[in-house]
Amino acid sequence: MPEPVKKTVSAFAKKPKPQEAAEGSSVVFEAETEKTDAKVKWQCNAKDIVASDKYLITANGKKHSLTIKEITKDDASVYAVIAGSSKVKFELKVVTKPAPEKPPIEAPAETPTETPAEIPAELSAEPESTAVPVDGPPKDETAATAPDAATEDGQAPDTRQDLIGLFTEKPQSGEVTVGGNITFVAKVNATSLLKKPTIKWFKGKWMDLASKSGKHLQLKEIYDRNTKIYTFEMQIIAAKPNYAGGYRCEVSSRDKFDSCNFELTVHEASASEGLDIRAAFRRTSGDGKEDSGELDFSALLKKSSFLKPSNRAAQVNTEADADIWEILKDAPPSEYERIAFQYGVTDLRGMLKRLKKMKKKDEKKSEAFLKRYIFESVGNMRYLTINHCSLADDAAYSCVVGEEKCTTELFVKEPPVTIVKNLEDQMVMKGERVELECVVSEEGANVKWEKDGVELTRDESFKYRFKKDGCKHILIINEATKEDCGLYKVKTNGGESVAELIVQEKELEVYQSIADLTVKAKDQAVFKCEVSDENVKGTWLKNGVEVKADARINIFHIGRIHKLTIDDVKPEDEGDYTFVPDGLAFNLSAKLNFLEVKIDYVPRQDPPKIHLDTMGRTSESTIIVVAGNKLRLDVPITGDPAPTVIWTKGEKVLTEGDGRVHVETTKGHCIFTIEGAERQDEGIYSVVVRNEAGEDTADVHVKVVDVPDPPQAPRILSVGEDSCVVQWDPPVFDGGQPVIGYVLERKKTKSYRWMRLNFDPYPDTTYEAKRMIEGMMYEMRVYAVNSIGMSRHSPASQPFVPVAPTSEPVGLSVDDITDTTIALKWRPPERIGAAELEGYRVEYCKEGTDEWIPACEGLTDKTSLMVRGLNTGDKLQFRVRAYNMAGPSAAATLAQPVTIREIMQRPKIWLPRNLRQTLIKKVGECVNLVIPFQGKPRPVVTWTKDGEPLTSALVNIRNSETDTIFFIRKTERIHSGKYQLQVQIENVEDKTTINLQIVDLPGAPEALKIVDVWGFNVALEWKPPKDNGNCEITGYTIQKADKKTMEWFTIYEQYRRTHCAASDLIMGNEYIFRVYAANLVGLSPEPCNTKDSAYIQKTAIEYKPPSYKDHDFSEAPKFTRPLVNRSVIAGYNTTLSCAVRGIPKPKVTWFKNKMDISHEAKYRMLSKQGVLTLEIRKPCTFDGGVYTCKAVNASGEDVVECKLEVRAQITKEETKK
Repeated sequence: MPEPVKKTVSAFAKKPKPQEAAEGSSVVFEAETEKTDAKVKWQCNAKDIVASDKYLITANGKKHSLTIKEITKDDASVYAVIAGSSKVKFELKVVTKPAPEKPPIEAPAETPTETPAEIPAELSAEPESTAVPVDGPPKDETAATAPDAATEDGQAPDTRQDLIGLFTEKPQSGEVTVGGNITFVAKVNATSLLKKPTIKWFKGKWMDLASKSGKHLQLKEIYDRNTKIYTFEMQIIAAKPNYAGGYRCEVSSRDKFDSCNFELTVHEASASEGLDIRAAFRRTSGDGKEDSGELDFSALLKKSSFLKPSNRAAQVNTEADADIWEILKDAPPSEYERIAFQYGVTDLRGMLKRLKKMKKKDEKKSEAFLKRYIFESVGNMRYLTINHCSLADDAAYSCVVGEEKCTTELFVKEPPVTIVKNLEDQMVMKGERVELECVVSEEGANVKWEKDGVELTRDESFKYRFKKDGCKHILIINEATKEDCGLYKVKTNGGESVAELIVQEKELEVYQSIADLTVKAKDQAVFKCEVSDENVKGTWLKNGVEVKADARINIFHIGRIHKLTIDDVKPEDEGDYTFVPDGLAFNLSAKLNFLEVKIDYVPRQDPPKIHLDTMGRTSESTIIVVAGNKLRLDVPITGDPAPTVIWTKGEKVLTEGDGRVHVETTKGHCIFTIEGAERQDEGIYSVVVRNEAGEDTADVHVKVVDVPDPPQAPRILSVGEDSCVVQWDPPVFDGGQPVIGYVLERKKTKSYRWMRLNFDPYPDTTYEAKRMIEGMMYEMRVYAVNSIGMSRHSPASQPFVPVAPTSEPVGLSVDDITDTTIALKWRPPERIGAAELEGYRVEYCKEGTDEWIPACEGLTDKTSLMVRGLNTGDKLQFRVRAYNMAGPSAAATLAQPVTIREIMQRPKIWLPRNLRQTLIKKVGECVNLVIPFQGKPRPVVTWTKDGEPLTSALVNIRNSETDTIFFIRKTERIHSGKYQLQVQIENVEDKTTINLQIVDLPGAPEALKIVDVWGFNVALEWKPPKDNGNCEITGYTIQKADKKTMEWFTIYEQYRRTHCAASDLIMGNEYIFRVYAANLVGLSPEPCNTKDSAYIQKTAIEYKPPSYKDHDFSEAPKFTRPLVNRSVIAGYNTTLSCAVRGIPKPKVTWFKNKMDISHEAKYRMLSKQGVLTLEIRKPCTFDGGVYTCKAVNASGEDVVECKLEVRAQITKEETKK
């Protein structure tokens, strides 16, 4: 069953609405919260608004308002109001005040548009360029039609698409002119989605446009509750040329994802109207006189369409003296025209271009520029190094060499947000507040919190709270419970951190424990204890049976003190009393001893006696006391007279006093007390009582038990991916009680919090710790536990890192094999883990044995290895293992053993595709051919030319095991021919042929002569050149020259024939001609000239006017509009109309039922501009019938007819019926 979607609870009862206001006015946004005096924050473009002269912020109970005074265009933006976890966005549109009327030549006022803050330059993937200004913003150009848009004829556009993934409508590529607007629309159907879809817009590969929203980019979202369709819009306003490029739209919802790409093309604005050359020549003087100042041609030079290269009359004299350029470089721009005319430079545009290039060469970059951008030239390589790369460097870069240009694009990703301070493991008590805190590298960064792999979100119970404080991110858990235990992870786009939270039940501390009592008959016994929690209740037990209150037994619970009182103690009250706190797994025990005093008749002098047996102890019994506790031994004694008491330990006599170990004597008792017993208090204590009648002696064995000594530092035996095996030695001293187990703790090396791994004592001295983070450094320590308690912790272990061996290498295979070697190759493991891969080890063993022999010393970091020194014929098995800090991985083994023996391979030449046809090279070029082949053992390579062996003087040949190289440093014509390559192994061979053609420029054509001269034409004829340059002649270039100027002009280029006619020559001029031969290399170095010249005679020209044939405009009649059938009511005039054309004007005749009605008075015939009308005056039912109109002229005739129905009138009487 899918997880139900939790409904978000808004903190607002009334939300502010978008508004539109005029410049200079004020606007008020109002909001109302659910709770009184809620904290409300106003924002503009994600920045907090502070009360000032411009912004007035008020709050009155639940009502809050924001007033913006003196609105300007810059105030048009997206605003937001925030209360608690709710955020509401709204827009302010600013309308421009209507401008006063101006002449028609003024540009139209701008259409009011939304003008939020300027979009950053990072939106562009290319360097910022200046947009071409336009007179007014063009209309919106929409690439993806909005939902309510319709076509011109009112029909809805066809938006049907192939439904793929989550999109029901994908954004389409579009075009826009500079300054125009365009909107891209994406639609998602949320009917089958469990969660609201999330959409992201990208430019290029990485740039997220969500943070770039502003003046030029707006992102909108619309939800239709009826159709359950989300509409997402991305609107680009006032487009610039650098906004062009590829965009991507991504949508996701839980485990579903879809994306699509689209393009934006930005066209330059339309060019201005035709060039007025007179406007280009302006005067530099400002006194207003028509002829004052000097001519300024700079406006003309900027118009590239005015002067084209083909129309220039003269070129810049590139051989001009260097002094001219020196003068121009030092002169101000206003002097350029004067200097140009003075030195005869007529191509001002060319002069300015060359001067600009010269200045660029001398231009020096700033020191800061040269530090960031380093240009290097090493041989033929050119390097551009950008230091301290920023988002502003995200652009297209070009390298220009002469007329060649290559371009590449640099994508700069925003620096990843890293975690500076990791989360700390925590162990808390149930009900306590937990704060998991981390520090990231950037303020305002977004992080994601997870618990055991499930993302944490704000819910209605507010169990989890997320807090941001600059770079700090804090996860707060109020009143932790046992269900909150687990691994918590915080993620950024540049890293993650994991911490473990352990929640324990509250430990109850015992401030005062109950003590053993020895009570006489009729006395009161009081057991009293004090614990840390006053809310803890408990139960009193006697010998395992619950004690019930009665008249003699009272049970009290006052705050933290629990008390059991027994009045009038009786012998049956003796036993073990226990206090058990409710819900806790421990108890407090003590023993009640009943002292029964027996009074016997004694003589007046009674020797002293120690009555240890009355306490249930004998002289051989041992008293056990816990270190730190108080031991009070009340020994009854008798004797008359009263005896004296002496306590000794060894040879030391213990006297009465107030020390830690002291004795006290009262009537009938001697009391031995140890305050806070220590280990050195253990031993045999002797008590001696004396009087005149004698003495008595008794020994008391006191044993002090304590917690064990701490164990030695634990040792890490092995580590795994998320675990380790730790071992330690038992403590030297067990505290007098056997060790029942151990408690282990671990912590991260950089942390100060120790996490407990087990709560029940672990009996062994080897433990496997799990649930660690691979790659994190840890330390371990151990506590020893006996029946008394827990020892101090051991020293920490050596730091260690949980890592796992890599997975086995992939794809182990044999690459090559010979009689003594084998080449193996493989791919790296699929999983390497946190530890660095140290290398690989290859091993082999003979078939039938288990001894694996290393193939090389140490490890190899390559994924291939040549194993040498093997015995021919051995059948070996090979395996490879990857090594890291954790040790070797599982082995990748060949599928079957391999026999070490070279395999015969048939020779084969792999001729490159470009050598399968004739290879053409120019004279002087280099030829370097690499031709691969195969074959084992190594084949013999032989080269021949036209059947003759090659010599080193002609061609250089170099052979290897897998290819042969054919090299000619500088080609000549003699290198042309057919080259044969042969590779041979014993009797098996393979051959191929390479055709090499060395071409050169052709020779000049021969025997150019003038065959005929007539009118303005000259016939020429010539013969092909003797030397065609070793390739086909592709054509000829024919030129002419007037003998007066001797300037040569091309008549034909790439002319295929050997004869031609030169036309359009000028009469009265004398011409000579020349011809060049051309092949694929180029034109012949020398032309062939005519020996004679051709003179074009001046001849008289007689004008003969052309004769024209008169055009026949006659046309047969044709009805362009026919008669139409009609139904009329009798008594009302009616007309029949049609239209006819024809030349000459046709004669028209009207017929009724094929009878001519031209002369009947009831009918009137009209004709106007070809429109024919027949009027019938007050027709009756007899006038119905077939009417025909006939048009006749000399070219033909045409007829059209219709039916007329005349209906009788309906009388009033008939209507009443």
